[in-house]
Amino acid sequence: MRQTVTPYLLYEDAGAAIEWLSKAFGFGEKDRFEHEGRVAHAELDVGDGSTIFLGGPGGDYRNPKAVGRTSFVYVYIPDADEHCARAMEAGAVIVEEPSDQPYGDRRYAAEDLEGHVWYFATPLA
Repeated sequence: MRQTVTPYLLYEDAGAAIEWLSKAFGFGEKDRFEHEGRVAHAELDVGDGSTIFLGGPGGDYRNPKAVGRTSFVYVYIPDADEHCARAMEAGAVIVEEPSDQPYGDRRYAAEDLEGHVWYFATPLA
């Protein structure tokens, strides 16, 4: 059974995105479907077995670097500080350093190679 909500992100170079997301954020590639030498659709495991979808866009696609941010992805992880250090080593742009939030999470924000912003959080209590 799949999770109820699954983010689907588009990348101009989905193959490079899979490699980078795996290295920087620790995602695991689950499935990949290619068409004409490019990734048309892929599924990546995140944390507890949750999944994100990603793929190559159609001709009218504009990534966040071109049009500005339109959404964020929020992911719960075991250790936000350790995860942030890994992302920084892989070249992620840290948009927000790890900090405690008033609603009970310790989180940080990072921008990926095409401008999507990811929040990674660890519950404090």
